[in-house]
Amino acid sequence: MSNSPKDPTRAEIYARSLIAEEQKTKLPPKDPAQLDQAIKFLSEVFETLVTMRSNNDLGLLDQVVSEYKNILDSKTDVIQVKCTTAVSMDDQLRQAVRVKLEKELNTAVSLVENVDPSILGGIVLEIRGDRYDASIRAQLMNVKEALYATYFGSDV
Repeated sequence: MSNSPKDPTRAEIYARSLIAEEQKTKLPPKDPAQLDQAIKFLSEVFETLVTMRSNNDLGLLDQVVSEYKNILDSKTDVIQVKCTTAVSMDDQLRQAVRVKLEKELNTAVSLVENVDPSILGGIVLEIRGDRYDASIRAQLMNVKEALYATYFGSDV
């Protein structure tokens, strides 16, 4: 295996080791035995971080988190979708987005909401590592590129 920070295989290995440890316990603990298991899981997370540091792999942390989420998504019937809008969604819009996504993905959806005024309007969705950008900012960039190509014969 390479030591490249972009190597998804190493990130997946770390994520799978965390999944294996997590399956040994159920959080939050409700009795002393569960608390002992939770503490063991937290120590496994710490050990994984120490291993990553000793292998100079802390740069993979974002990838490990992503792989961890992907593995969990593949083991459950609920997909986590990051949803970015320019302003906070109200309950009606949130429900409409969830229903549309559940119909399209044919599974339950958990929305993780993010507000980013720089997108100007519209919505940006991140689903299992894929990004779907229907923001006003992206549409304006597409118009800009099309106009530039029309007048200057090449992309921006």
